[in-house]
Amino acid sequence: MPSQSDRSDRLRDAVLTLLRAKGAHPMSLSDIQHLLKVPPEGKRDLQSLLRRLCESGDLVRTRGKRFGVSAEMNLAPGRLQMHPDGYGFVVLDEKQNGDVFVKGRELGGAMHGDRVLVRIEQEIPGGRGPEGSIVRILSRARATVVGRIERTGEYAYLTPADPRLSQDIFIPDGRVGEARTGQMVVAEITAWPAARRPAEATVVEVLGDEGGPGVAEEVIIRQFDLPHRFPRRVLVDAETVPATVGAPERAGRVDLRGVLTVTIDGETARDFDDAISLEQTGRGTWLLRVHIADVSHYVPEGGAMDREAFARGTSVYFPGRVLPMLPERLSNGICSLNPGVDRLAFTAVLEFSRQGKLLKHDFLETVIHSDARLTYTAVARALDGGDPAAVPALPGLAEMLAQARDLALAIRDVRARRGSIDFDLPEEQILLDLQGSITTIVRSERNVAHRIIEEFMIAANEAVAGYFGWMKVPGIYRVHEVPSQEKLGAFAEFAAGFGHKIRLPLEPTSRFFADFIETLRGRPEERVLNEVLLRSMKQAVYAADNIGHFGLASAAYTHFTSPIRRYPDLVVHRLLRDLVRRGRFTPAQADELDAALPEIAAHCSARERVATEAEREVVNLHKTEYLARRVGETAAGFITGVTHFGLFVQLADVPVEGLVHVSTLGDDYYKHREDLRALVGTNTGTTFRHGDAVTVKIAAVNTALRRADFVLVRERAAGEKGTAASTAAAATGRPGRQTRGARGGSQKSRPAAATKPAPAAKLKSTRSSRRRKSR
Repeated sequence: MPSQSDRSDRLRDAVLTLLRAKGAHPMSLSDIQHLLKVPPEGKRDLQSLLRRLCESGDLVRTRGKRFGVSAEMNLAPGRLQMHPDGYGFVVLDEKQNGDVFVKGRELGGAMHGDRVLVRIEQEIPGGRGPEGSIVRILSRARATVVGRIERTGEYAYLTPADPRLSQDIFIPDGRVGEARTGQMVVAEITAWPAARRPAEATVVEVLGDEGGPGVAEEVIIRQFDLPHRFPRRVLVDAETVPATVGAPERAGRVDLRGVLTVTIDGETARDFDDAISLEQTGRGTWLLRVHIADVSHYVPEGGAMDREAFARGTSVYFPGRVLPMLPERLSNGICSLNPGVDRLAFTAVLEFSRQGKLLKHDFLETVIHSDARLTYTAVARALDGGDPAAVPALPGLAEMLAQARDLALAIRDVRARRGSIDFDLPEEQILLDLQGSITTIVRSERNVAHRIIEEFMIAANEAVAGYFGWMKVPGIYRVHEVPSQEKLGAFAEFAAGFGHKIRLPLEPTSRFFADFIETLRGRPEERVLNEVLLRSMKQAVYAADNIGHFGLASAAYTHFTSPIRRYPDLVVHRLLRDLVRRGRFTPAQADELDAALPEIAAHCSARERVATEAEREVVNLHKTEYLARRVGETAAGFITGVTHFGLFVQLADVPVEGLVHVSTLGDDYYKHREDLRALVGTNTGTTFRHGDAVTVKIAAVNTALRRADFVLVRERAAGEKGTAASTAAAATGRPGRQTRGARGGSQKSRPAAATKPAPAAKLKSTRSSRRRKSR
């Protein structure tokens, strides 16, 4: 018998087919019921379905109470992205038409992030996409707003911290609470904006004085609506979890406590969800055991901890602080593979040939005992630094680490031969003092220990994904689509400016780009082209349908190795556990998973994006705090981005960026050449391109907006020693271009009214090293 879900899906398909049919027109509820022969008892289900289709934007309910297809009325659903200057773009659900530009007066009360229905009214000349107006708000992105309070007599206004919420919010009399002028607060929206009326709200939380210690970080947490406190029920459930592994927990598991096992992580890591063991077999092969914390044993599916973990989707990592997916009793306690204690694990047993080829695999529920907590730095010193005393003098440890290096190199060679892309870009690390203030920013290069763990984790993830495919069972995969020909074409044009003539294949392959990256090794433009190529790639996401991982050149890839901090890994553990115990899924279980996993994957992908954006924003906050101390300084740098409104320049001594606005280039009128990724002077021909070395003055810093403004300074005459430009050239390997003075002044730059704007001139950051395991 068909399930309720199946019947609902069939009815949905029937309604859309009816209303999309050739010659169809908007119909009333009774018309649709009659034509689809829906019995009277099914009318309520039909009404509910039509309401959901209107909420999603697929249908529109007209003033005559008729239902029609949005696309047939020149309407399209999407999400509004606002610009601080008051206009916005609707990013459509269906991408074929491009983003729709919306003037401020056509917003219809919508706010940044809202899902809306936009009427596409005209095409903008010059191929810059369509323009439209918002006719309906499908759903609001937020119920609260965080910002700065200004009290004026009996009422107050809140200025949102997010510059994309460009209108102040009115706080009526009696709804300000104890908040004072200049404090940062969280306010609950009680009335949405209308044509002649601002939004209204009530203050529900005071975060502290603007600029106070830790307040800016709290603002970002609220701004991204990150869960930062565990509900009481979750904490109560966590307290029932045992603090140690006893005999009942060990029962039925493979006992690997006698096998030499270590964790290798960063110096500041507090949760250890992976450990490794390695030995050689009598057949001359390697036997690698990748032990992953068995979080699924302690987090029952459907329980309070599981529901909260799903809602969070991932842990969020800030410099010096973590918003964990699981309560600390689990993440830093019983689920963390701490040294010297027994822990439950799920172990991937992988046998490799001497050449790094995976021969066979097995998956076991185990109990392990980590012998040592090692750091990347210590392992690198022991292996490549000639300092064996950097790691504990455990019997067999030095030999195991040396073998781990050899095996990792062999596995890496196998990946390289199949075309796996390795950009090998440096990471950045923000160093804080005991009060949480930034001291400096350093670049952190990957060492041999990072590569060992990365290769072993990738191998385990691939083995699990391959097992799901071989068993032909539902699963969650980490997928990475083939990049678009349009973006690759733009990259090829950019690379041509550096003398690289790229003839793109009709079907892009990862091997093609991996080979190209190899040709860049050691060349001055290596870093610039690697970064631009990386930006040309699509973002990896979670999916229930396996389409492979382009970047890794992997036919099947998943996330199995971090269930403490990623919900998809926890789901993968549960699926794997059921397969290990029962050998298969029942038909009913498979059907249930087929229905549930796509939604889980989509939700986790969305939560990952939110976490990444929040992490970047906090990093940018610390960077602007650092730059604020250097206002007025002159420094060497190099251009990392070129737009119609200016140049992004990264300093040579620290990985921090600021904007040189086009209006400060007062010696000429500059036009943006997108094909060259350059600004070109109309009269002088002076060119500023991605990768050029320049000298800048740190002119101004706005920590609230996470924005830094730089000004180009005149290079010294040829022959003068110690110029900042020569320092920048040494840092980038590419000489600076003559700027002809750039002595300030003003220049009018014509705004591209219907081109999608870049974000405000915010400082950019790379992902933290903690994310490198994520791929």
